[in-house]
Amino acid sequence: MTRRTTRYYSLSDYLREHLGYRAFRVGLYCGFTCPNRDGTKGSGGCIYCEPSTLIPRGVEQGMTVTEQIDLGIERIRKRYRTTKVIAYFQVNTSTYSNPQHLKNLYTEALRHPDVAILSVSTRPDCVDEEIFDLLVEIKKEKPLWLELGLQSASNSTLRLINRGYTVEDFSRAVDMAHERGIQVCAHVILGLPGETRKDMLNTMRYLSCKGVWGVKFHHLQVIRGTPLEGMYRSGRVRVLELEEYIDLVVECLELLKPHTVVHRLVGDVPGRFLVAPLWGAGKQEIIEGIIRRLEQRNTFQGARL
Repeated sequence: MTRRTTRYYSLSDYLREHLGYRAFRVGLYCGFTCPNRDGTKGSGGCIYCEPSTLIPRGVEQGMTVTEQIDLGIERIRKRYRTTKVIAYFQVNTSTYSNPQHLKNLYTEALRHPDVAILSVSTRPDCVDEEIFDLLVEIKKEKPLWLELGLQSASNSTLRLINRGYTVEDFSRAVDMAHERGIQVCAHVILGLPGETRKDMLNTMRYLSCKGVWGVKFHHLQVIRGTPLEGMYRSGRVRVLELEEYIDLVVECLELLKPHTVVHRLVGDVPGRFLVAPLWGAGKQEIIEGIIRRLEQRNTFQGARL
């Protein structure tokens, strides 16, 4: 068993091992939409989603990829010594366009001298042979990650939250990525409506079985103007308490393979958008709480595999 000094395998540890330095994500807004917003599979999007919460501070519609990366680097330079970044195609479904347009965007990021890695966030039903051919081509020049939204390994939950795809779609996309040597980071939300502790832990078991390279944890957050807000205010949905969330993350980590890279332990949304939960704790404080709980229980990532 390895990496027991930090008790979980963090993205910063991975980057230091493979790059020799830390690199920071710069979120990119490229005007994408989603198939469950534009009518292809539905409208209104996922019940918890409001895309404007993901648009990086200072980014305006029409800015080029290069302009957005430069803006992100300026912010990073004020806090850290490095200017090396991960170009993160983040907002909405970042493979949901024609391949030539995608190639132009990805290549512009690829050519930026301070971009160390490209990360493409998308849905498992929005990648096909042509998209994967493009990703493989980009990956020949710089490392590339594919971030796939799973959220839950329960199809009934996916229907309830209006995801518009199935667990089987996710499985197919992961298999296609693995066949081409593309690293997959899965997104998971803890505390989704109707889900039990058993359901959430089953999602972790599923991801370990699929052999995903990375996992990003989020907690269910109620955002203003979303269908979830109406469900929450009417009492049909409850959100996790802070201690509940900390305990759940610890149990989830115990079920992940030790070499799975943990990209994120907790989500964050600008306060002006957030309805609940209002934990009164910052992101770093929550991360420290998770680490303390791991230490208190003398446990670690992969302990229950």
